[in-house]
Amino acid sequence: MKRCGWAEGDALYESYHDFEWGRPVVDDVRLFEKLCLEGFQSGLSWLTILRKRDNFRRAFEGFSPEVVAQFGARDIERLLADARIVRHRGKIEATINNARRCLDLVDETGSLAAYVWGFEGDDGKAMSKDLRSRGWRWVGPTTAYSFMQAMGLVNDHAIDCSFRDEVEAARQRFVRPR
Repeated sequence: MKRCGWAEGDALYESYHDFEWGRPVVDDVRLFEKLCLEGFQSGLSWLTILRKRDNFRRAFEGFSPEVVAQFGARDIERLLADARIVRHRGKIEATINNARRCLDLVDETGSLAAYVWGFEGDDGKAMSKDLRSRGWRWVGPTTAYSFMQAMGLVNDHAIDCSFRDEVEAARQRFVRPR
């Protein structure tokens, strides 16, 4: 079985690649989680974040934007003391800020899914620029594009990857949110 080169050699990476990466996602909580984790990944390897993903989920209470938006100073200190996650004050504070901005965006557009799928096929720059104009942080163009790749907004599986056609078929069947 041929995989994209980045996914070879680690069982966790291989599973993520084979069963998650590039498959279309419409669930707002999963989308919000991925945007946050992509921000935490900035400057690190995705494998580092993937290995800590369950810890992040516990620490951020499942990445429910409604819950994370209520986090305050005590939560920030709790998260900074949690060695099971990446302890970066700026990224932690950005996640809380972005949860609040996410709720605003959902009020405006109906869902995070409807918003992000409006950028399908883009290069990430437009999504990044728009999110930043809405007050989001740690969502630069590279982060936005990595999110788009992972959540199925683009199919960047290598041409010779065994999963490319399967992912493309899933994208073709996928009903885009409005």
